[in-house]
Amino acid sequence: MEAVPDASEVVIRVARAADYDAIAGVVDAWWGREILPVLPRLFLDHFHRTSLVAKVDGRMVGFLIGFPSPSEAEEAYIHFVGVHPQWRRSGLACELYERFFATARAYERRVVTAITAPTNETSIAFHRRMGFTVDGPVADYNGPGRHLMTFRRAI
Repeated sequence: MEAVPDASEVVIRVARAADYDAIAGVVDAWWGREILPVLPRLFLDHFHRTSLVAKVDGRMVGFLIGFPSPSEAEEAYIHFVGVHPQWRRSGLACELYERFFATARAYERRVVTAITAPTNETSIAFHRRMGFTVDGPVADYNGPGRHLMTFRRAI
């Protein structure tokens, strides 16, 4: 079994719009399938100040794309989180979430939400461990036949 990397080596910082190319360059490989279309550049162009990037020795090992909802005054939303496969189970995803929770609180948000596909059992289990309530599948959430799971956590 491969050793879990030491998370103390990770530098987590606020994202920059220019981080998009590095994220785009790894996300499909990390997922093992095409996933980039659900993460267009506009998320880093417009929400980089509330998003996070994790690096080790200048190499991308994780990121979180999230923002305070412009429509729901008490909510913040996590759109996408990625962790390099070798860094999974290191605590990095939990740290990214905790830092985003702090950002959301700084924007006076009290709730963080997210969504995923009903087939993404790993994400569903992770969100439960992080204290999110899980609902769904919510029928037709993203249009006819596009059911999704919803997550919600008070912070």
